[in-house]
Order: sequence, then C-alpha cells, then structure tokens
Amino acid sequence: MLFYFKYANFFVANIAAVQNYFGGPALSWQKVVLPIGISFFTFEKLTYTIDVYRGVNKPLRSFWDFLLYIMLFPKLIAGPIVRFHEIAGQLDAEGRYPFETTDHKLAGLFRFTLGLAKKVLIANVLGEQADRVFSLDPTTLPLLTAWAGAVAYTLQIYFDFSGYSDMALGLGRLIGFQFPENFNSPYISRSITEFWQRWHITLGRWMRDYLYIPLGGNRVHPSRLYLNLCTVFVLSGFWHGAAWTFVAWGAYHGFFLVLERLFLLRIYRAISWFSLLPTLLITVFGWVLFRADTLAGALRYWRALGGQNHGPRIANLYFGPEFTYTLLLAAAASLAAALPGVARWELRQLAATPLTTGAAWRLSASTVLLLVLSLSYLVGSSFNPFIYFRF
Repeated sequence: MLFYFKYANFFVANIAAVQNYFGGPALSWQKVVLPIGISFFTFEKLTYTIDVYRGVNKPLRSFWDFLLYIMLFPKLIAGPIVRFHEIAGQLDAEGRYPFETTDHKLAGLFRFTLGLAKKVLIANVLGEQADRVFSLDPTTLPLLTAWAGAVAYTLQIYFDFSGYSDMALGLGRLIGFQFPENFNSPYISRSITEFWQRWHITLGRWMRDYLYIPLGGNRVHPSRLYLNLCTVFVLSGFWHGAAWTFVAWGAYHGFFLVLERLFLLRIYRAISWFSLLPTLLITVFGWVLFRADTLAGALRYWRALGGQNHGPRIANLYFGPEFTYTLLLAAAASLAAALPGVARWELRQLAATPLTTGAAWRLSASTVLLLVLSLSYLVGSSFNPFIYFRF
C-alpha cells in the first residue's frame, strides 16, 4: 500500500522519461493522491507485525486495541514513530492510570503549547523567507542571500518537526500516554553519527532494528558494513519522499557516515568541540539537497553557497526585523545545549513528578503566554504550511 500510494507516481514518471528519451509513445497516468501520514502509520503497522512474528510481543486479542495503537491521533500524521511495545501497557485504562494526574496533564499541556510555539512563532517565520529564497534562480543568488535561505530552512525544519513531535508528546500525556522522545538538540552534534542519534530518534531506531541489524549491522566485514550503512540511508532518504533529491540526500549522509568510520571520527575527537562547525556545514548542505526540487537545482544552490555566482555578495532581499530576530533566537536555542551545564529547560521542568508548587506555576504561566502568542500569530498570518505532505 505504501509503495503504491507513495511511489507509483515516481516510478511511472521515470519510466515515461526513459521511454520519451528513446522516442517511445507517451504514457498516460492518473496521478495517485498521497494519503496524509501514510509513511508513519505504515511503519508502525510493520513494527507490530514484525515484533509479533519475532516473539517480542504477543498479538492483541482485540482488533479495536490494534486500531487504537495505529490511529492514536496525536502521533498519526507527523510522528513520532511509536513502536508497539513502547505503549502496549498503556492501551487499557489501568495502564494509563498512573499518568492521568493533574501534574501530568499540566506538563502535557505545556509540552503541547511549546511545540505549537516552535511551529508557528519560529518555523513559520523562517519558512516564509526560506520559501522566497528557494523560489529564486540559484544562479542569481548573492552569497549572503543563499546562506540566509539555507540556514533559515535548516532551522525551520528542526523547529517545525520537533514542534510537531512536542505537540504529539503533549497531547499524548494529556490523555495518559507516554510517547518516546523524537529529538535531542541535534544541531549540537559533533559528527553526523551523533546527529542521527539526536535527529528523528524514533526513525533512526526503526531503521537500526528492522533494516541495519538484519543486514548484519556491525558484525560483518568493514566493506559490508559500509555497504549496509549506505543501503540504510539511501532507503531512509527514499522513505522521506519519492524524488531523486531525497535518495541523494540519504546517500549523502551515508557517504559521510562511512567517512567517519574510516577516519573522520578520529579527527573530530582530536579537535573536540570544534567539530561542531564541520558537522553543521555538512548538515546545512544536506538540507539544501533535501529542500531543492531537482538535483541540478541543489548543485546550483551549492555553488551559490560557495560564492561561485558572479554578482553582488550582499543580500538582494530585504529581511525584516521579525525574520532577523527569529533567526538569531532559533540559532541560539538550537546551540544553547552545547554550553556546559545547560540542558533542555522544558524537559527538566517535566522530569519531576509530582511537580513542586513553583514548577507548577512556571509551567502554567509559560503555557498561557505561549498559547496566547501562538494563537495571535495564527489569527494574524495566512502562512501556515504543513511540510509533511511530501512524506
């Protein structure tokens, strides 16, 4: 079902292009509409089936419990990918009872509003400008404009995706479910290997347990290990979208993971925290490939980032104060966790249950403030994209 709905258009279009190149007749095809969230709930159904087959879980006796697991609305269309054994005990009221307290509901409401604020107050502001830059001809982009667009998209996709994950975790906690964390400050990673331990954690675990380990994992000859890594990440890219840019993005990350296994990790350990910079640069260039509509467009954009375009080096777009302040805030928030003694504030607040009186008041005040600001933005702006239609 996933193959048909998500990839039929891609393969038919490529077959048609090859046939047209060799002078064959044109293909007629009624394009298939992609059901929203199909990648997420298909992977969860696969998880249930494989784990039951392996004996990790016993099959559910009730078909309605199975539907509850698959169609649980907080996580349905944008993740995280929740594996069955992680919430198996929570599908009945008795399993949720310990988490249905006032403290948990307050913490869940705060987590939801935090995710909403990430999405509408940061990701949307950055996304609007990123869309403007990426809609331009890359060959005419000045250096600073190209970097502003690339950095804006890099931060947009993090705050958008982690925002949706926070909303899912918050809504789940409001109704007694404890979902796994999906992000852990990925932009403070000191290698691409570490980045994938912090970014979309639930997808990484899925790929590890259901693809990488069955291929042999680390217990194989180094050449086979490198092939396994590349295979997993090419397929991971293809999972994200039916386009050659996504396949190339997966291969790009697989290539750097292989280089790290060969020698880069030793260099990164030697330079310690300075490895943040090359890791960030690799990540930003990768997101350009992820965002571009075509491979040729991505290559032209990379040339713009390298200053290869002839013309002015300053931005030819007016980036207003709202965008500038949001960009600086997002960058600071993304990198703050790299400072000694600094951890994610919201997780420290939510870790202690029962909540102290002071923590409860802080969460309540923060929730009201973020909710008012987010709703005000939604009322006053018409730009509110859902970027996961492609996934």
